[in-house]
Amino acid sequence: MSQVTEIATLLDQAARNGTAIGQFDPEGHLSLEQAYAIQSAVVKCREARGERRVGVKMGFTSRAKMLQMGLSDVIWGRLTGGMQIEEGSAIDISRFVRPRCEPEIAFILKKTLAGNVTGPQALAAVEAIAPALEIIDSRYKDFRFTLPEVIADNASSSGFVIGPWCDPHIDFSNLGLTLNINGRVMQVGSTAALLGHPLRSLVAAARLAAEANEPLQEGWIVMAGGATSADWIEAGQYISVDMERLGSAGFRLSPSSDAE
Repeated sequence: MSQVTEIATLLDQAARNGTAIGQFDPEGHLSLEQAYAIQSAVVKCREARGERRVGVKMGFTSRAKMLQMGLSDVIWGRLTGGMQIEEGSAIDISRFVRPRCEPEIAFILKKTLAGNVTGPQALAAVEAIAPALEIIDSRYKDFRFTLPEVIADNASSSGFVIGPWCDPHIDFSNLGLTLNINGRVMQVGSTAALLGHPLRSLVAAARLAAEANEPLQEGWIVMAGGATSADWIEAGQYISVDMERLGSAGFRLSPSSDAE
């Protein structure tokens, strides 16, 4: 068994069971290329169980965060159908290790988008936009990890919720939004936090996915990245996003059924 397969199997099992594992690269020696190879192998484990690829998620879409992590580019992860949570529904907390949530804007594509595209070309491929939430969760003990470990762990992406799909010709460059827990505003932000304009995140997604020989497909969802800091979430809470002009989306985090 190769190192990539071995680590991917560990991460896949940790995600399936909602349990934490120890670091496998605490010194950060793995290259980003190796980390993405592990991520790809993790997703292939899901596909082997019948899950279907439905899109990509973008990470570190804040310039400040990129500088903090010593990066010159965003990172990305893969979305599968098993990660999507129906808007307004409840999800069992046992699915996660120590989850957080962040508000995002999502795109759904009406045609393939690949390679080095311009903003107008990217927008022309968009069927609709929506307010969204991403659940991020680290499978590492004590929330300790290196950048390659984050990427290998599907860039921490663990679940997503999509709100109402809206006309993409709305000016979505600077929409105000809030992240709310049980109706209380926890974070306030704007879509402008995403590389200055969320469309730039979609352009980056097209480039990075094509470089991985996985061009963005018709019908795929692209999560553009966190528009605010992520908040820790706990069982019994209702988590929602309210976004100017686009509406809202939310879900409830239920106590573990094992505890009942």
